[in-house]
Amino acid sequence: MATPFSLLLPVYAGDDAAQLTRAFRSAVQEQTLRPDEVVVVRDGPVPERLQAVLDALVGESPVPARVLALPRNVGLADALTEGLAACAHDVVARMDADDVALPERFAKQLVLIEQGYDLVGAGLYEFVDDEAVTIGRRTPPVGEQHIRRYARFHDPFNHPTVVYRRAAVQRAGGYVAVGLMEDYWLFARMLASGARAENLAEPLVKYRVGAGAYKRRGGVAQLRAEVRLQRLMLRAGITSPLQAARNVLVRGGYRLVPVGLRKLAYRGLLQRGFRSGASG
Repeated sequence: MATPFSLLLPVYAGDDAAQLTRAFRSAVQEQTLRPDEVVVVRDGPVPERLQAVLDALVGESPVPARVLALPRNVGLADALTEGLAACAHDVVARMDADDVALPERFAKQLVLIEQGYDLVGAGLYEFVDDEAVTIGRRTPPVGEQHIRRYARFHDPFNHPTVVYRRAAVQRAGGYVAVGLMEDYWLFARMLASGARAENLAEPLVKYRVGAGAYKRRGGVAQLRAEVRLQRLMLRAGITSPLQAARNVLVRGGYRLVPVGLRKLAYRGLLQRGFRSGASG
C-alpha cells in the first residue's frame, strides 16, 4: 500500500469559486492515487458563494475532507502552518486553489517519497484562462546537487507542485513570512537542515498565471522583502557574501523594473538558472 498522505489546500476571500472547484476535483476525484485526507485551510472569512462551494466540495469528496476555518486572515505562511498542524499524516501535498493537478501527479511523486526523499517537486505548465492552452512550461532543476546549487540564487521548486514530509518542514523551522517568498525560504532551510530533495522534470500541475502575477512580484515592498531574504540566507550560511550581494543586485533590481520587462527577466533568469545550476 502507498504511504498515506494529506492534501493541504489554502483558500482565502479572493479565490474564485469555479477555479477552486476545478482545483479540488483535479487533486482528489481525478487522481489515480488519491490523498487519504484533504485539509482545506480557510484563511479568514470568505464570500457566501465561496463558502457554499467549500461546503459542497467537502460533502462530495470521496476521501475524508474538512475545512479548517481561521477566524481572520493571517496570510499564507501562518495559514499553511495551521494547516500542517491539522494534517493527520506526515506526508503532505500542497495544492493551490486556482491550479489544476494532472491525474498521475501524486502517484508519481509518492514513488520518490517512498524512496526516502523529504521534498519532491515537479515541472508545470502555465495557462491563463483556458487550461487547454499552454503559454509556458517550467522545468525545475533535477538531481540533489543541482537543486542545492540552484537554491543559492532561485527557488529550485515550483511551489504549487511540492509534496513534503511535515517532520522535515518542522525540523527546518516551518513557514516564515518573507514577502511572497515564504516557500523559497522554507525550501532553502529544509535543504540546509539535511532534507533529501528531488524534482520530476515532467509537468504534473497546470499553473494559472493571473493578470497580476508579475505585478505582485515587484514594488518597493517586495524589494525590502528580497533584501531581508538575502540577509537571512547569508546568516544561515546558505549563501556567501558574494552570492548574497549578487542576489540583491539581480533579484532586487528585478523588483523595480516595469511589469513587461519583469516578465521577460523572470523567464530568462529562470531558464538560464535551470540550465546552469546557478553556479558560482
